[in-house]
Amino acid sequence: MKIRIKDNSVRLRLTMSEIDKLGNTGEVDCRTEFINQPFVYRIVQTDTAELIASFVENEIVIGLPTNMIKELVDTERIGFEGQSGPVKILVEKDFVCIDNTMEDQSDNFPNPSLKC
Repeated sequence: MKIRIKDNSVRLRLTMSEIDKLGNTGEVDCRTEFINQPFVYRIVQTDTAELIASFVENEIVIGLPTNMIKELVDTERIGFEGQSGPVKILVEKDFVCIDNTMEDQSDNFPNPSLKC
């Protein structure tokens, strides 16, 4: 899962296996191991109607409603965006890049812009 944070905006991009895990378990997370403590970012299934975000003890938790997870897993839907207080949230599928990259993209979704 990739995270991009800029000011009051948080964007999370999930690979195919991460979308599957989210659909099967209701949760997916990643961590960056800093010297003093890890930074964790997580998506969890919620019973809420909208996306929610919290930041507690160096962990970003995005709550994604059950119906949104189901739609990400079962359809061509690319993602969802919402607002949690002042924070704009975007959760989306991670597509293969059009330009050249050294990053392993074998678990990314096929890019719809590359379809013939």
